[in-house]
Amino acid sequence: MQILLRLSRLIDRANESIGRLASLLVLLMVFVGVWNVIGRYVGQAIGTNLSSNVFIEAQWYLFSLVFLLGAAYTLKQNEHVRMDVLYSGWPPRRKALADFIGTLLFLIPFCSIALWFVWSPIVNSWNILETSPDPGGLPRYPIKTFVLVSFVLLILQGVSEAIKKWSVFTRLTASEEEGRDG
Repeated sequence: MQILLRLSRLIDRANESIGRLASLLVLLMVFVGVWNVIGRYVGQAIGTNLSSNVFIEAQWYLFSLVFLLGAAYTLKQNEHVRMDVLYSGWPPRRKALADFIGTLLFLIPFCSIALWFVWSPIVNSWNILETSPDPGGLPRYPIKTFVLVSFVLLILQGVSEAIKKWSVFTRLTASEEEGRDG
């Protein structure tokens, strides 16, 4: 179990770093968004265009990256939505088991199916080096790749969470057994 817990910590550290990167991208996204607004209004006032499709698309690419790279980090922080009406009143052992089962039956299979469906469109996008249809727009294939990356990171974080929840469940079970024997 110790080897699995070390693997879990490694995955956690990787997703923590990626989550911090995503938070820095928020600042960059805001900066680009402010530039787009200022560029539009100042440009209209002086009669020249200070913004472009590159900046507009860069803003939504950055938003996409924040969302896609932040998903696994959010799972690691235990901030994903769940039915807290029941869950919040459960003892730690039941929570750990519910999280473990939910990860194995829902999260990992969903992400695996999503990978299956996004693989072909992403490969096609790379094969044609897809670009924006807007004049001066950005290439689309790199950002589409991050959909794939996001689901891989979610699967890895799901594995980490499953390891940790199983450890909590079995540790509590073992300590309960010891309590009965003692």
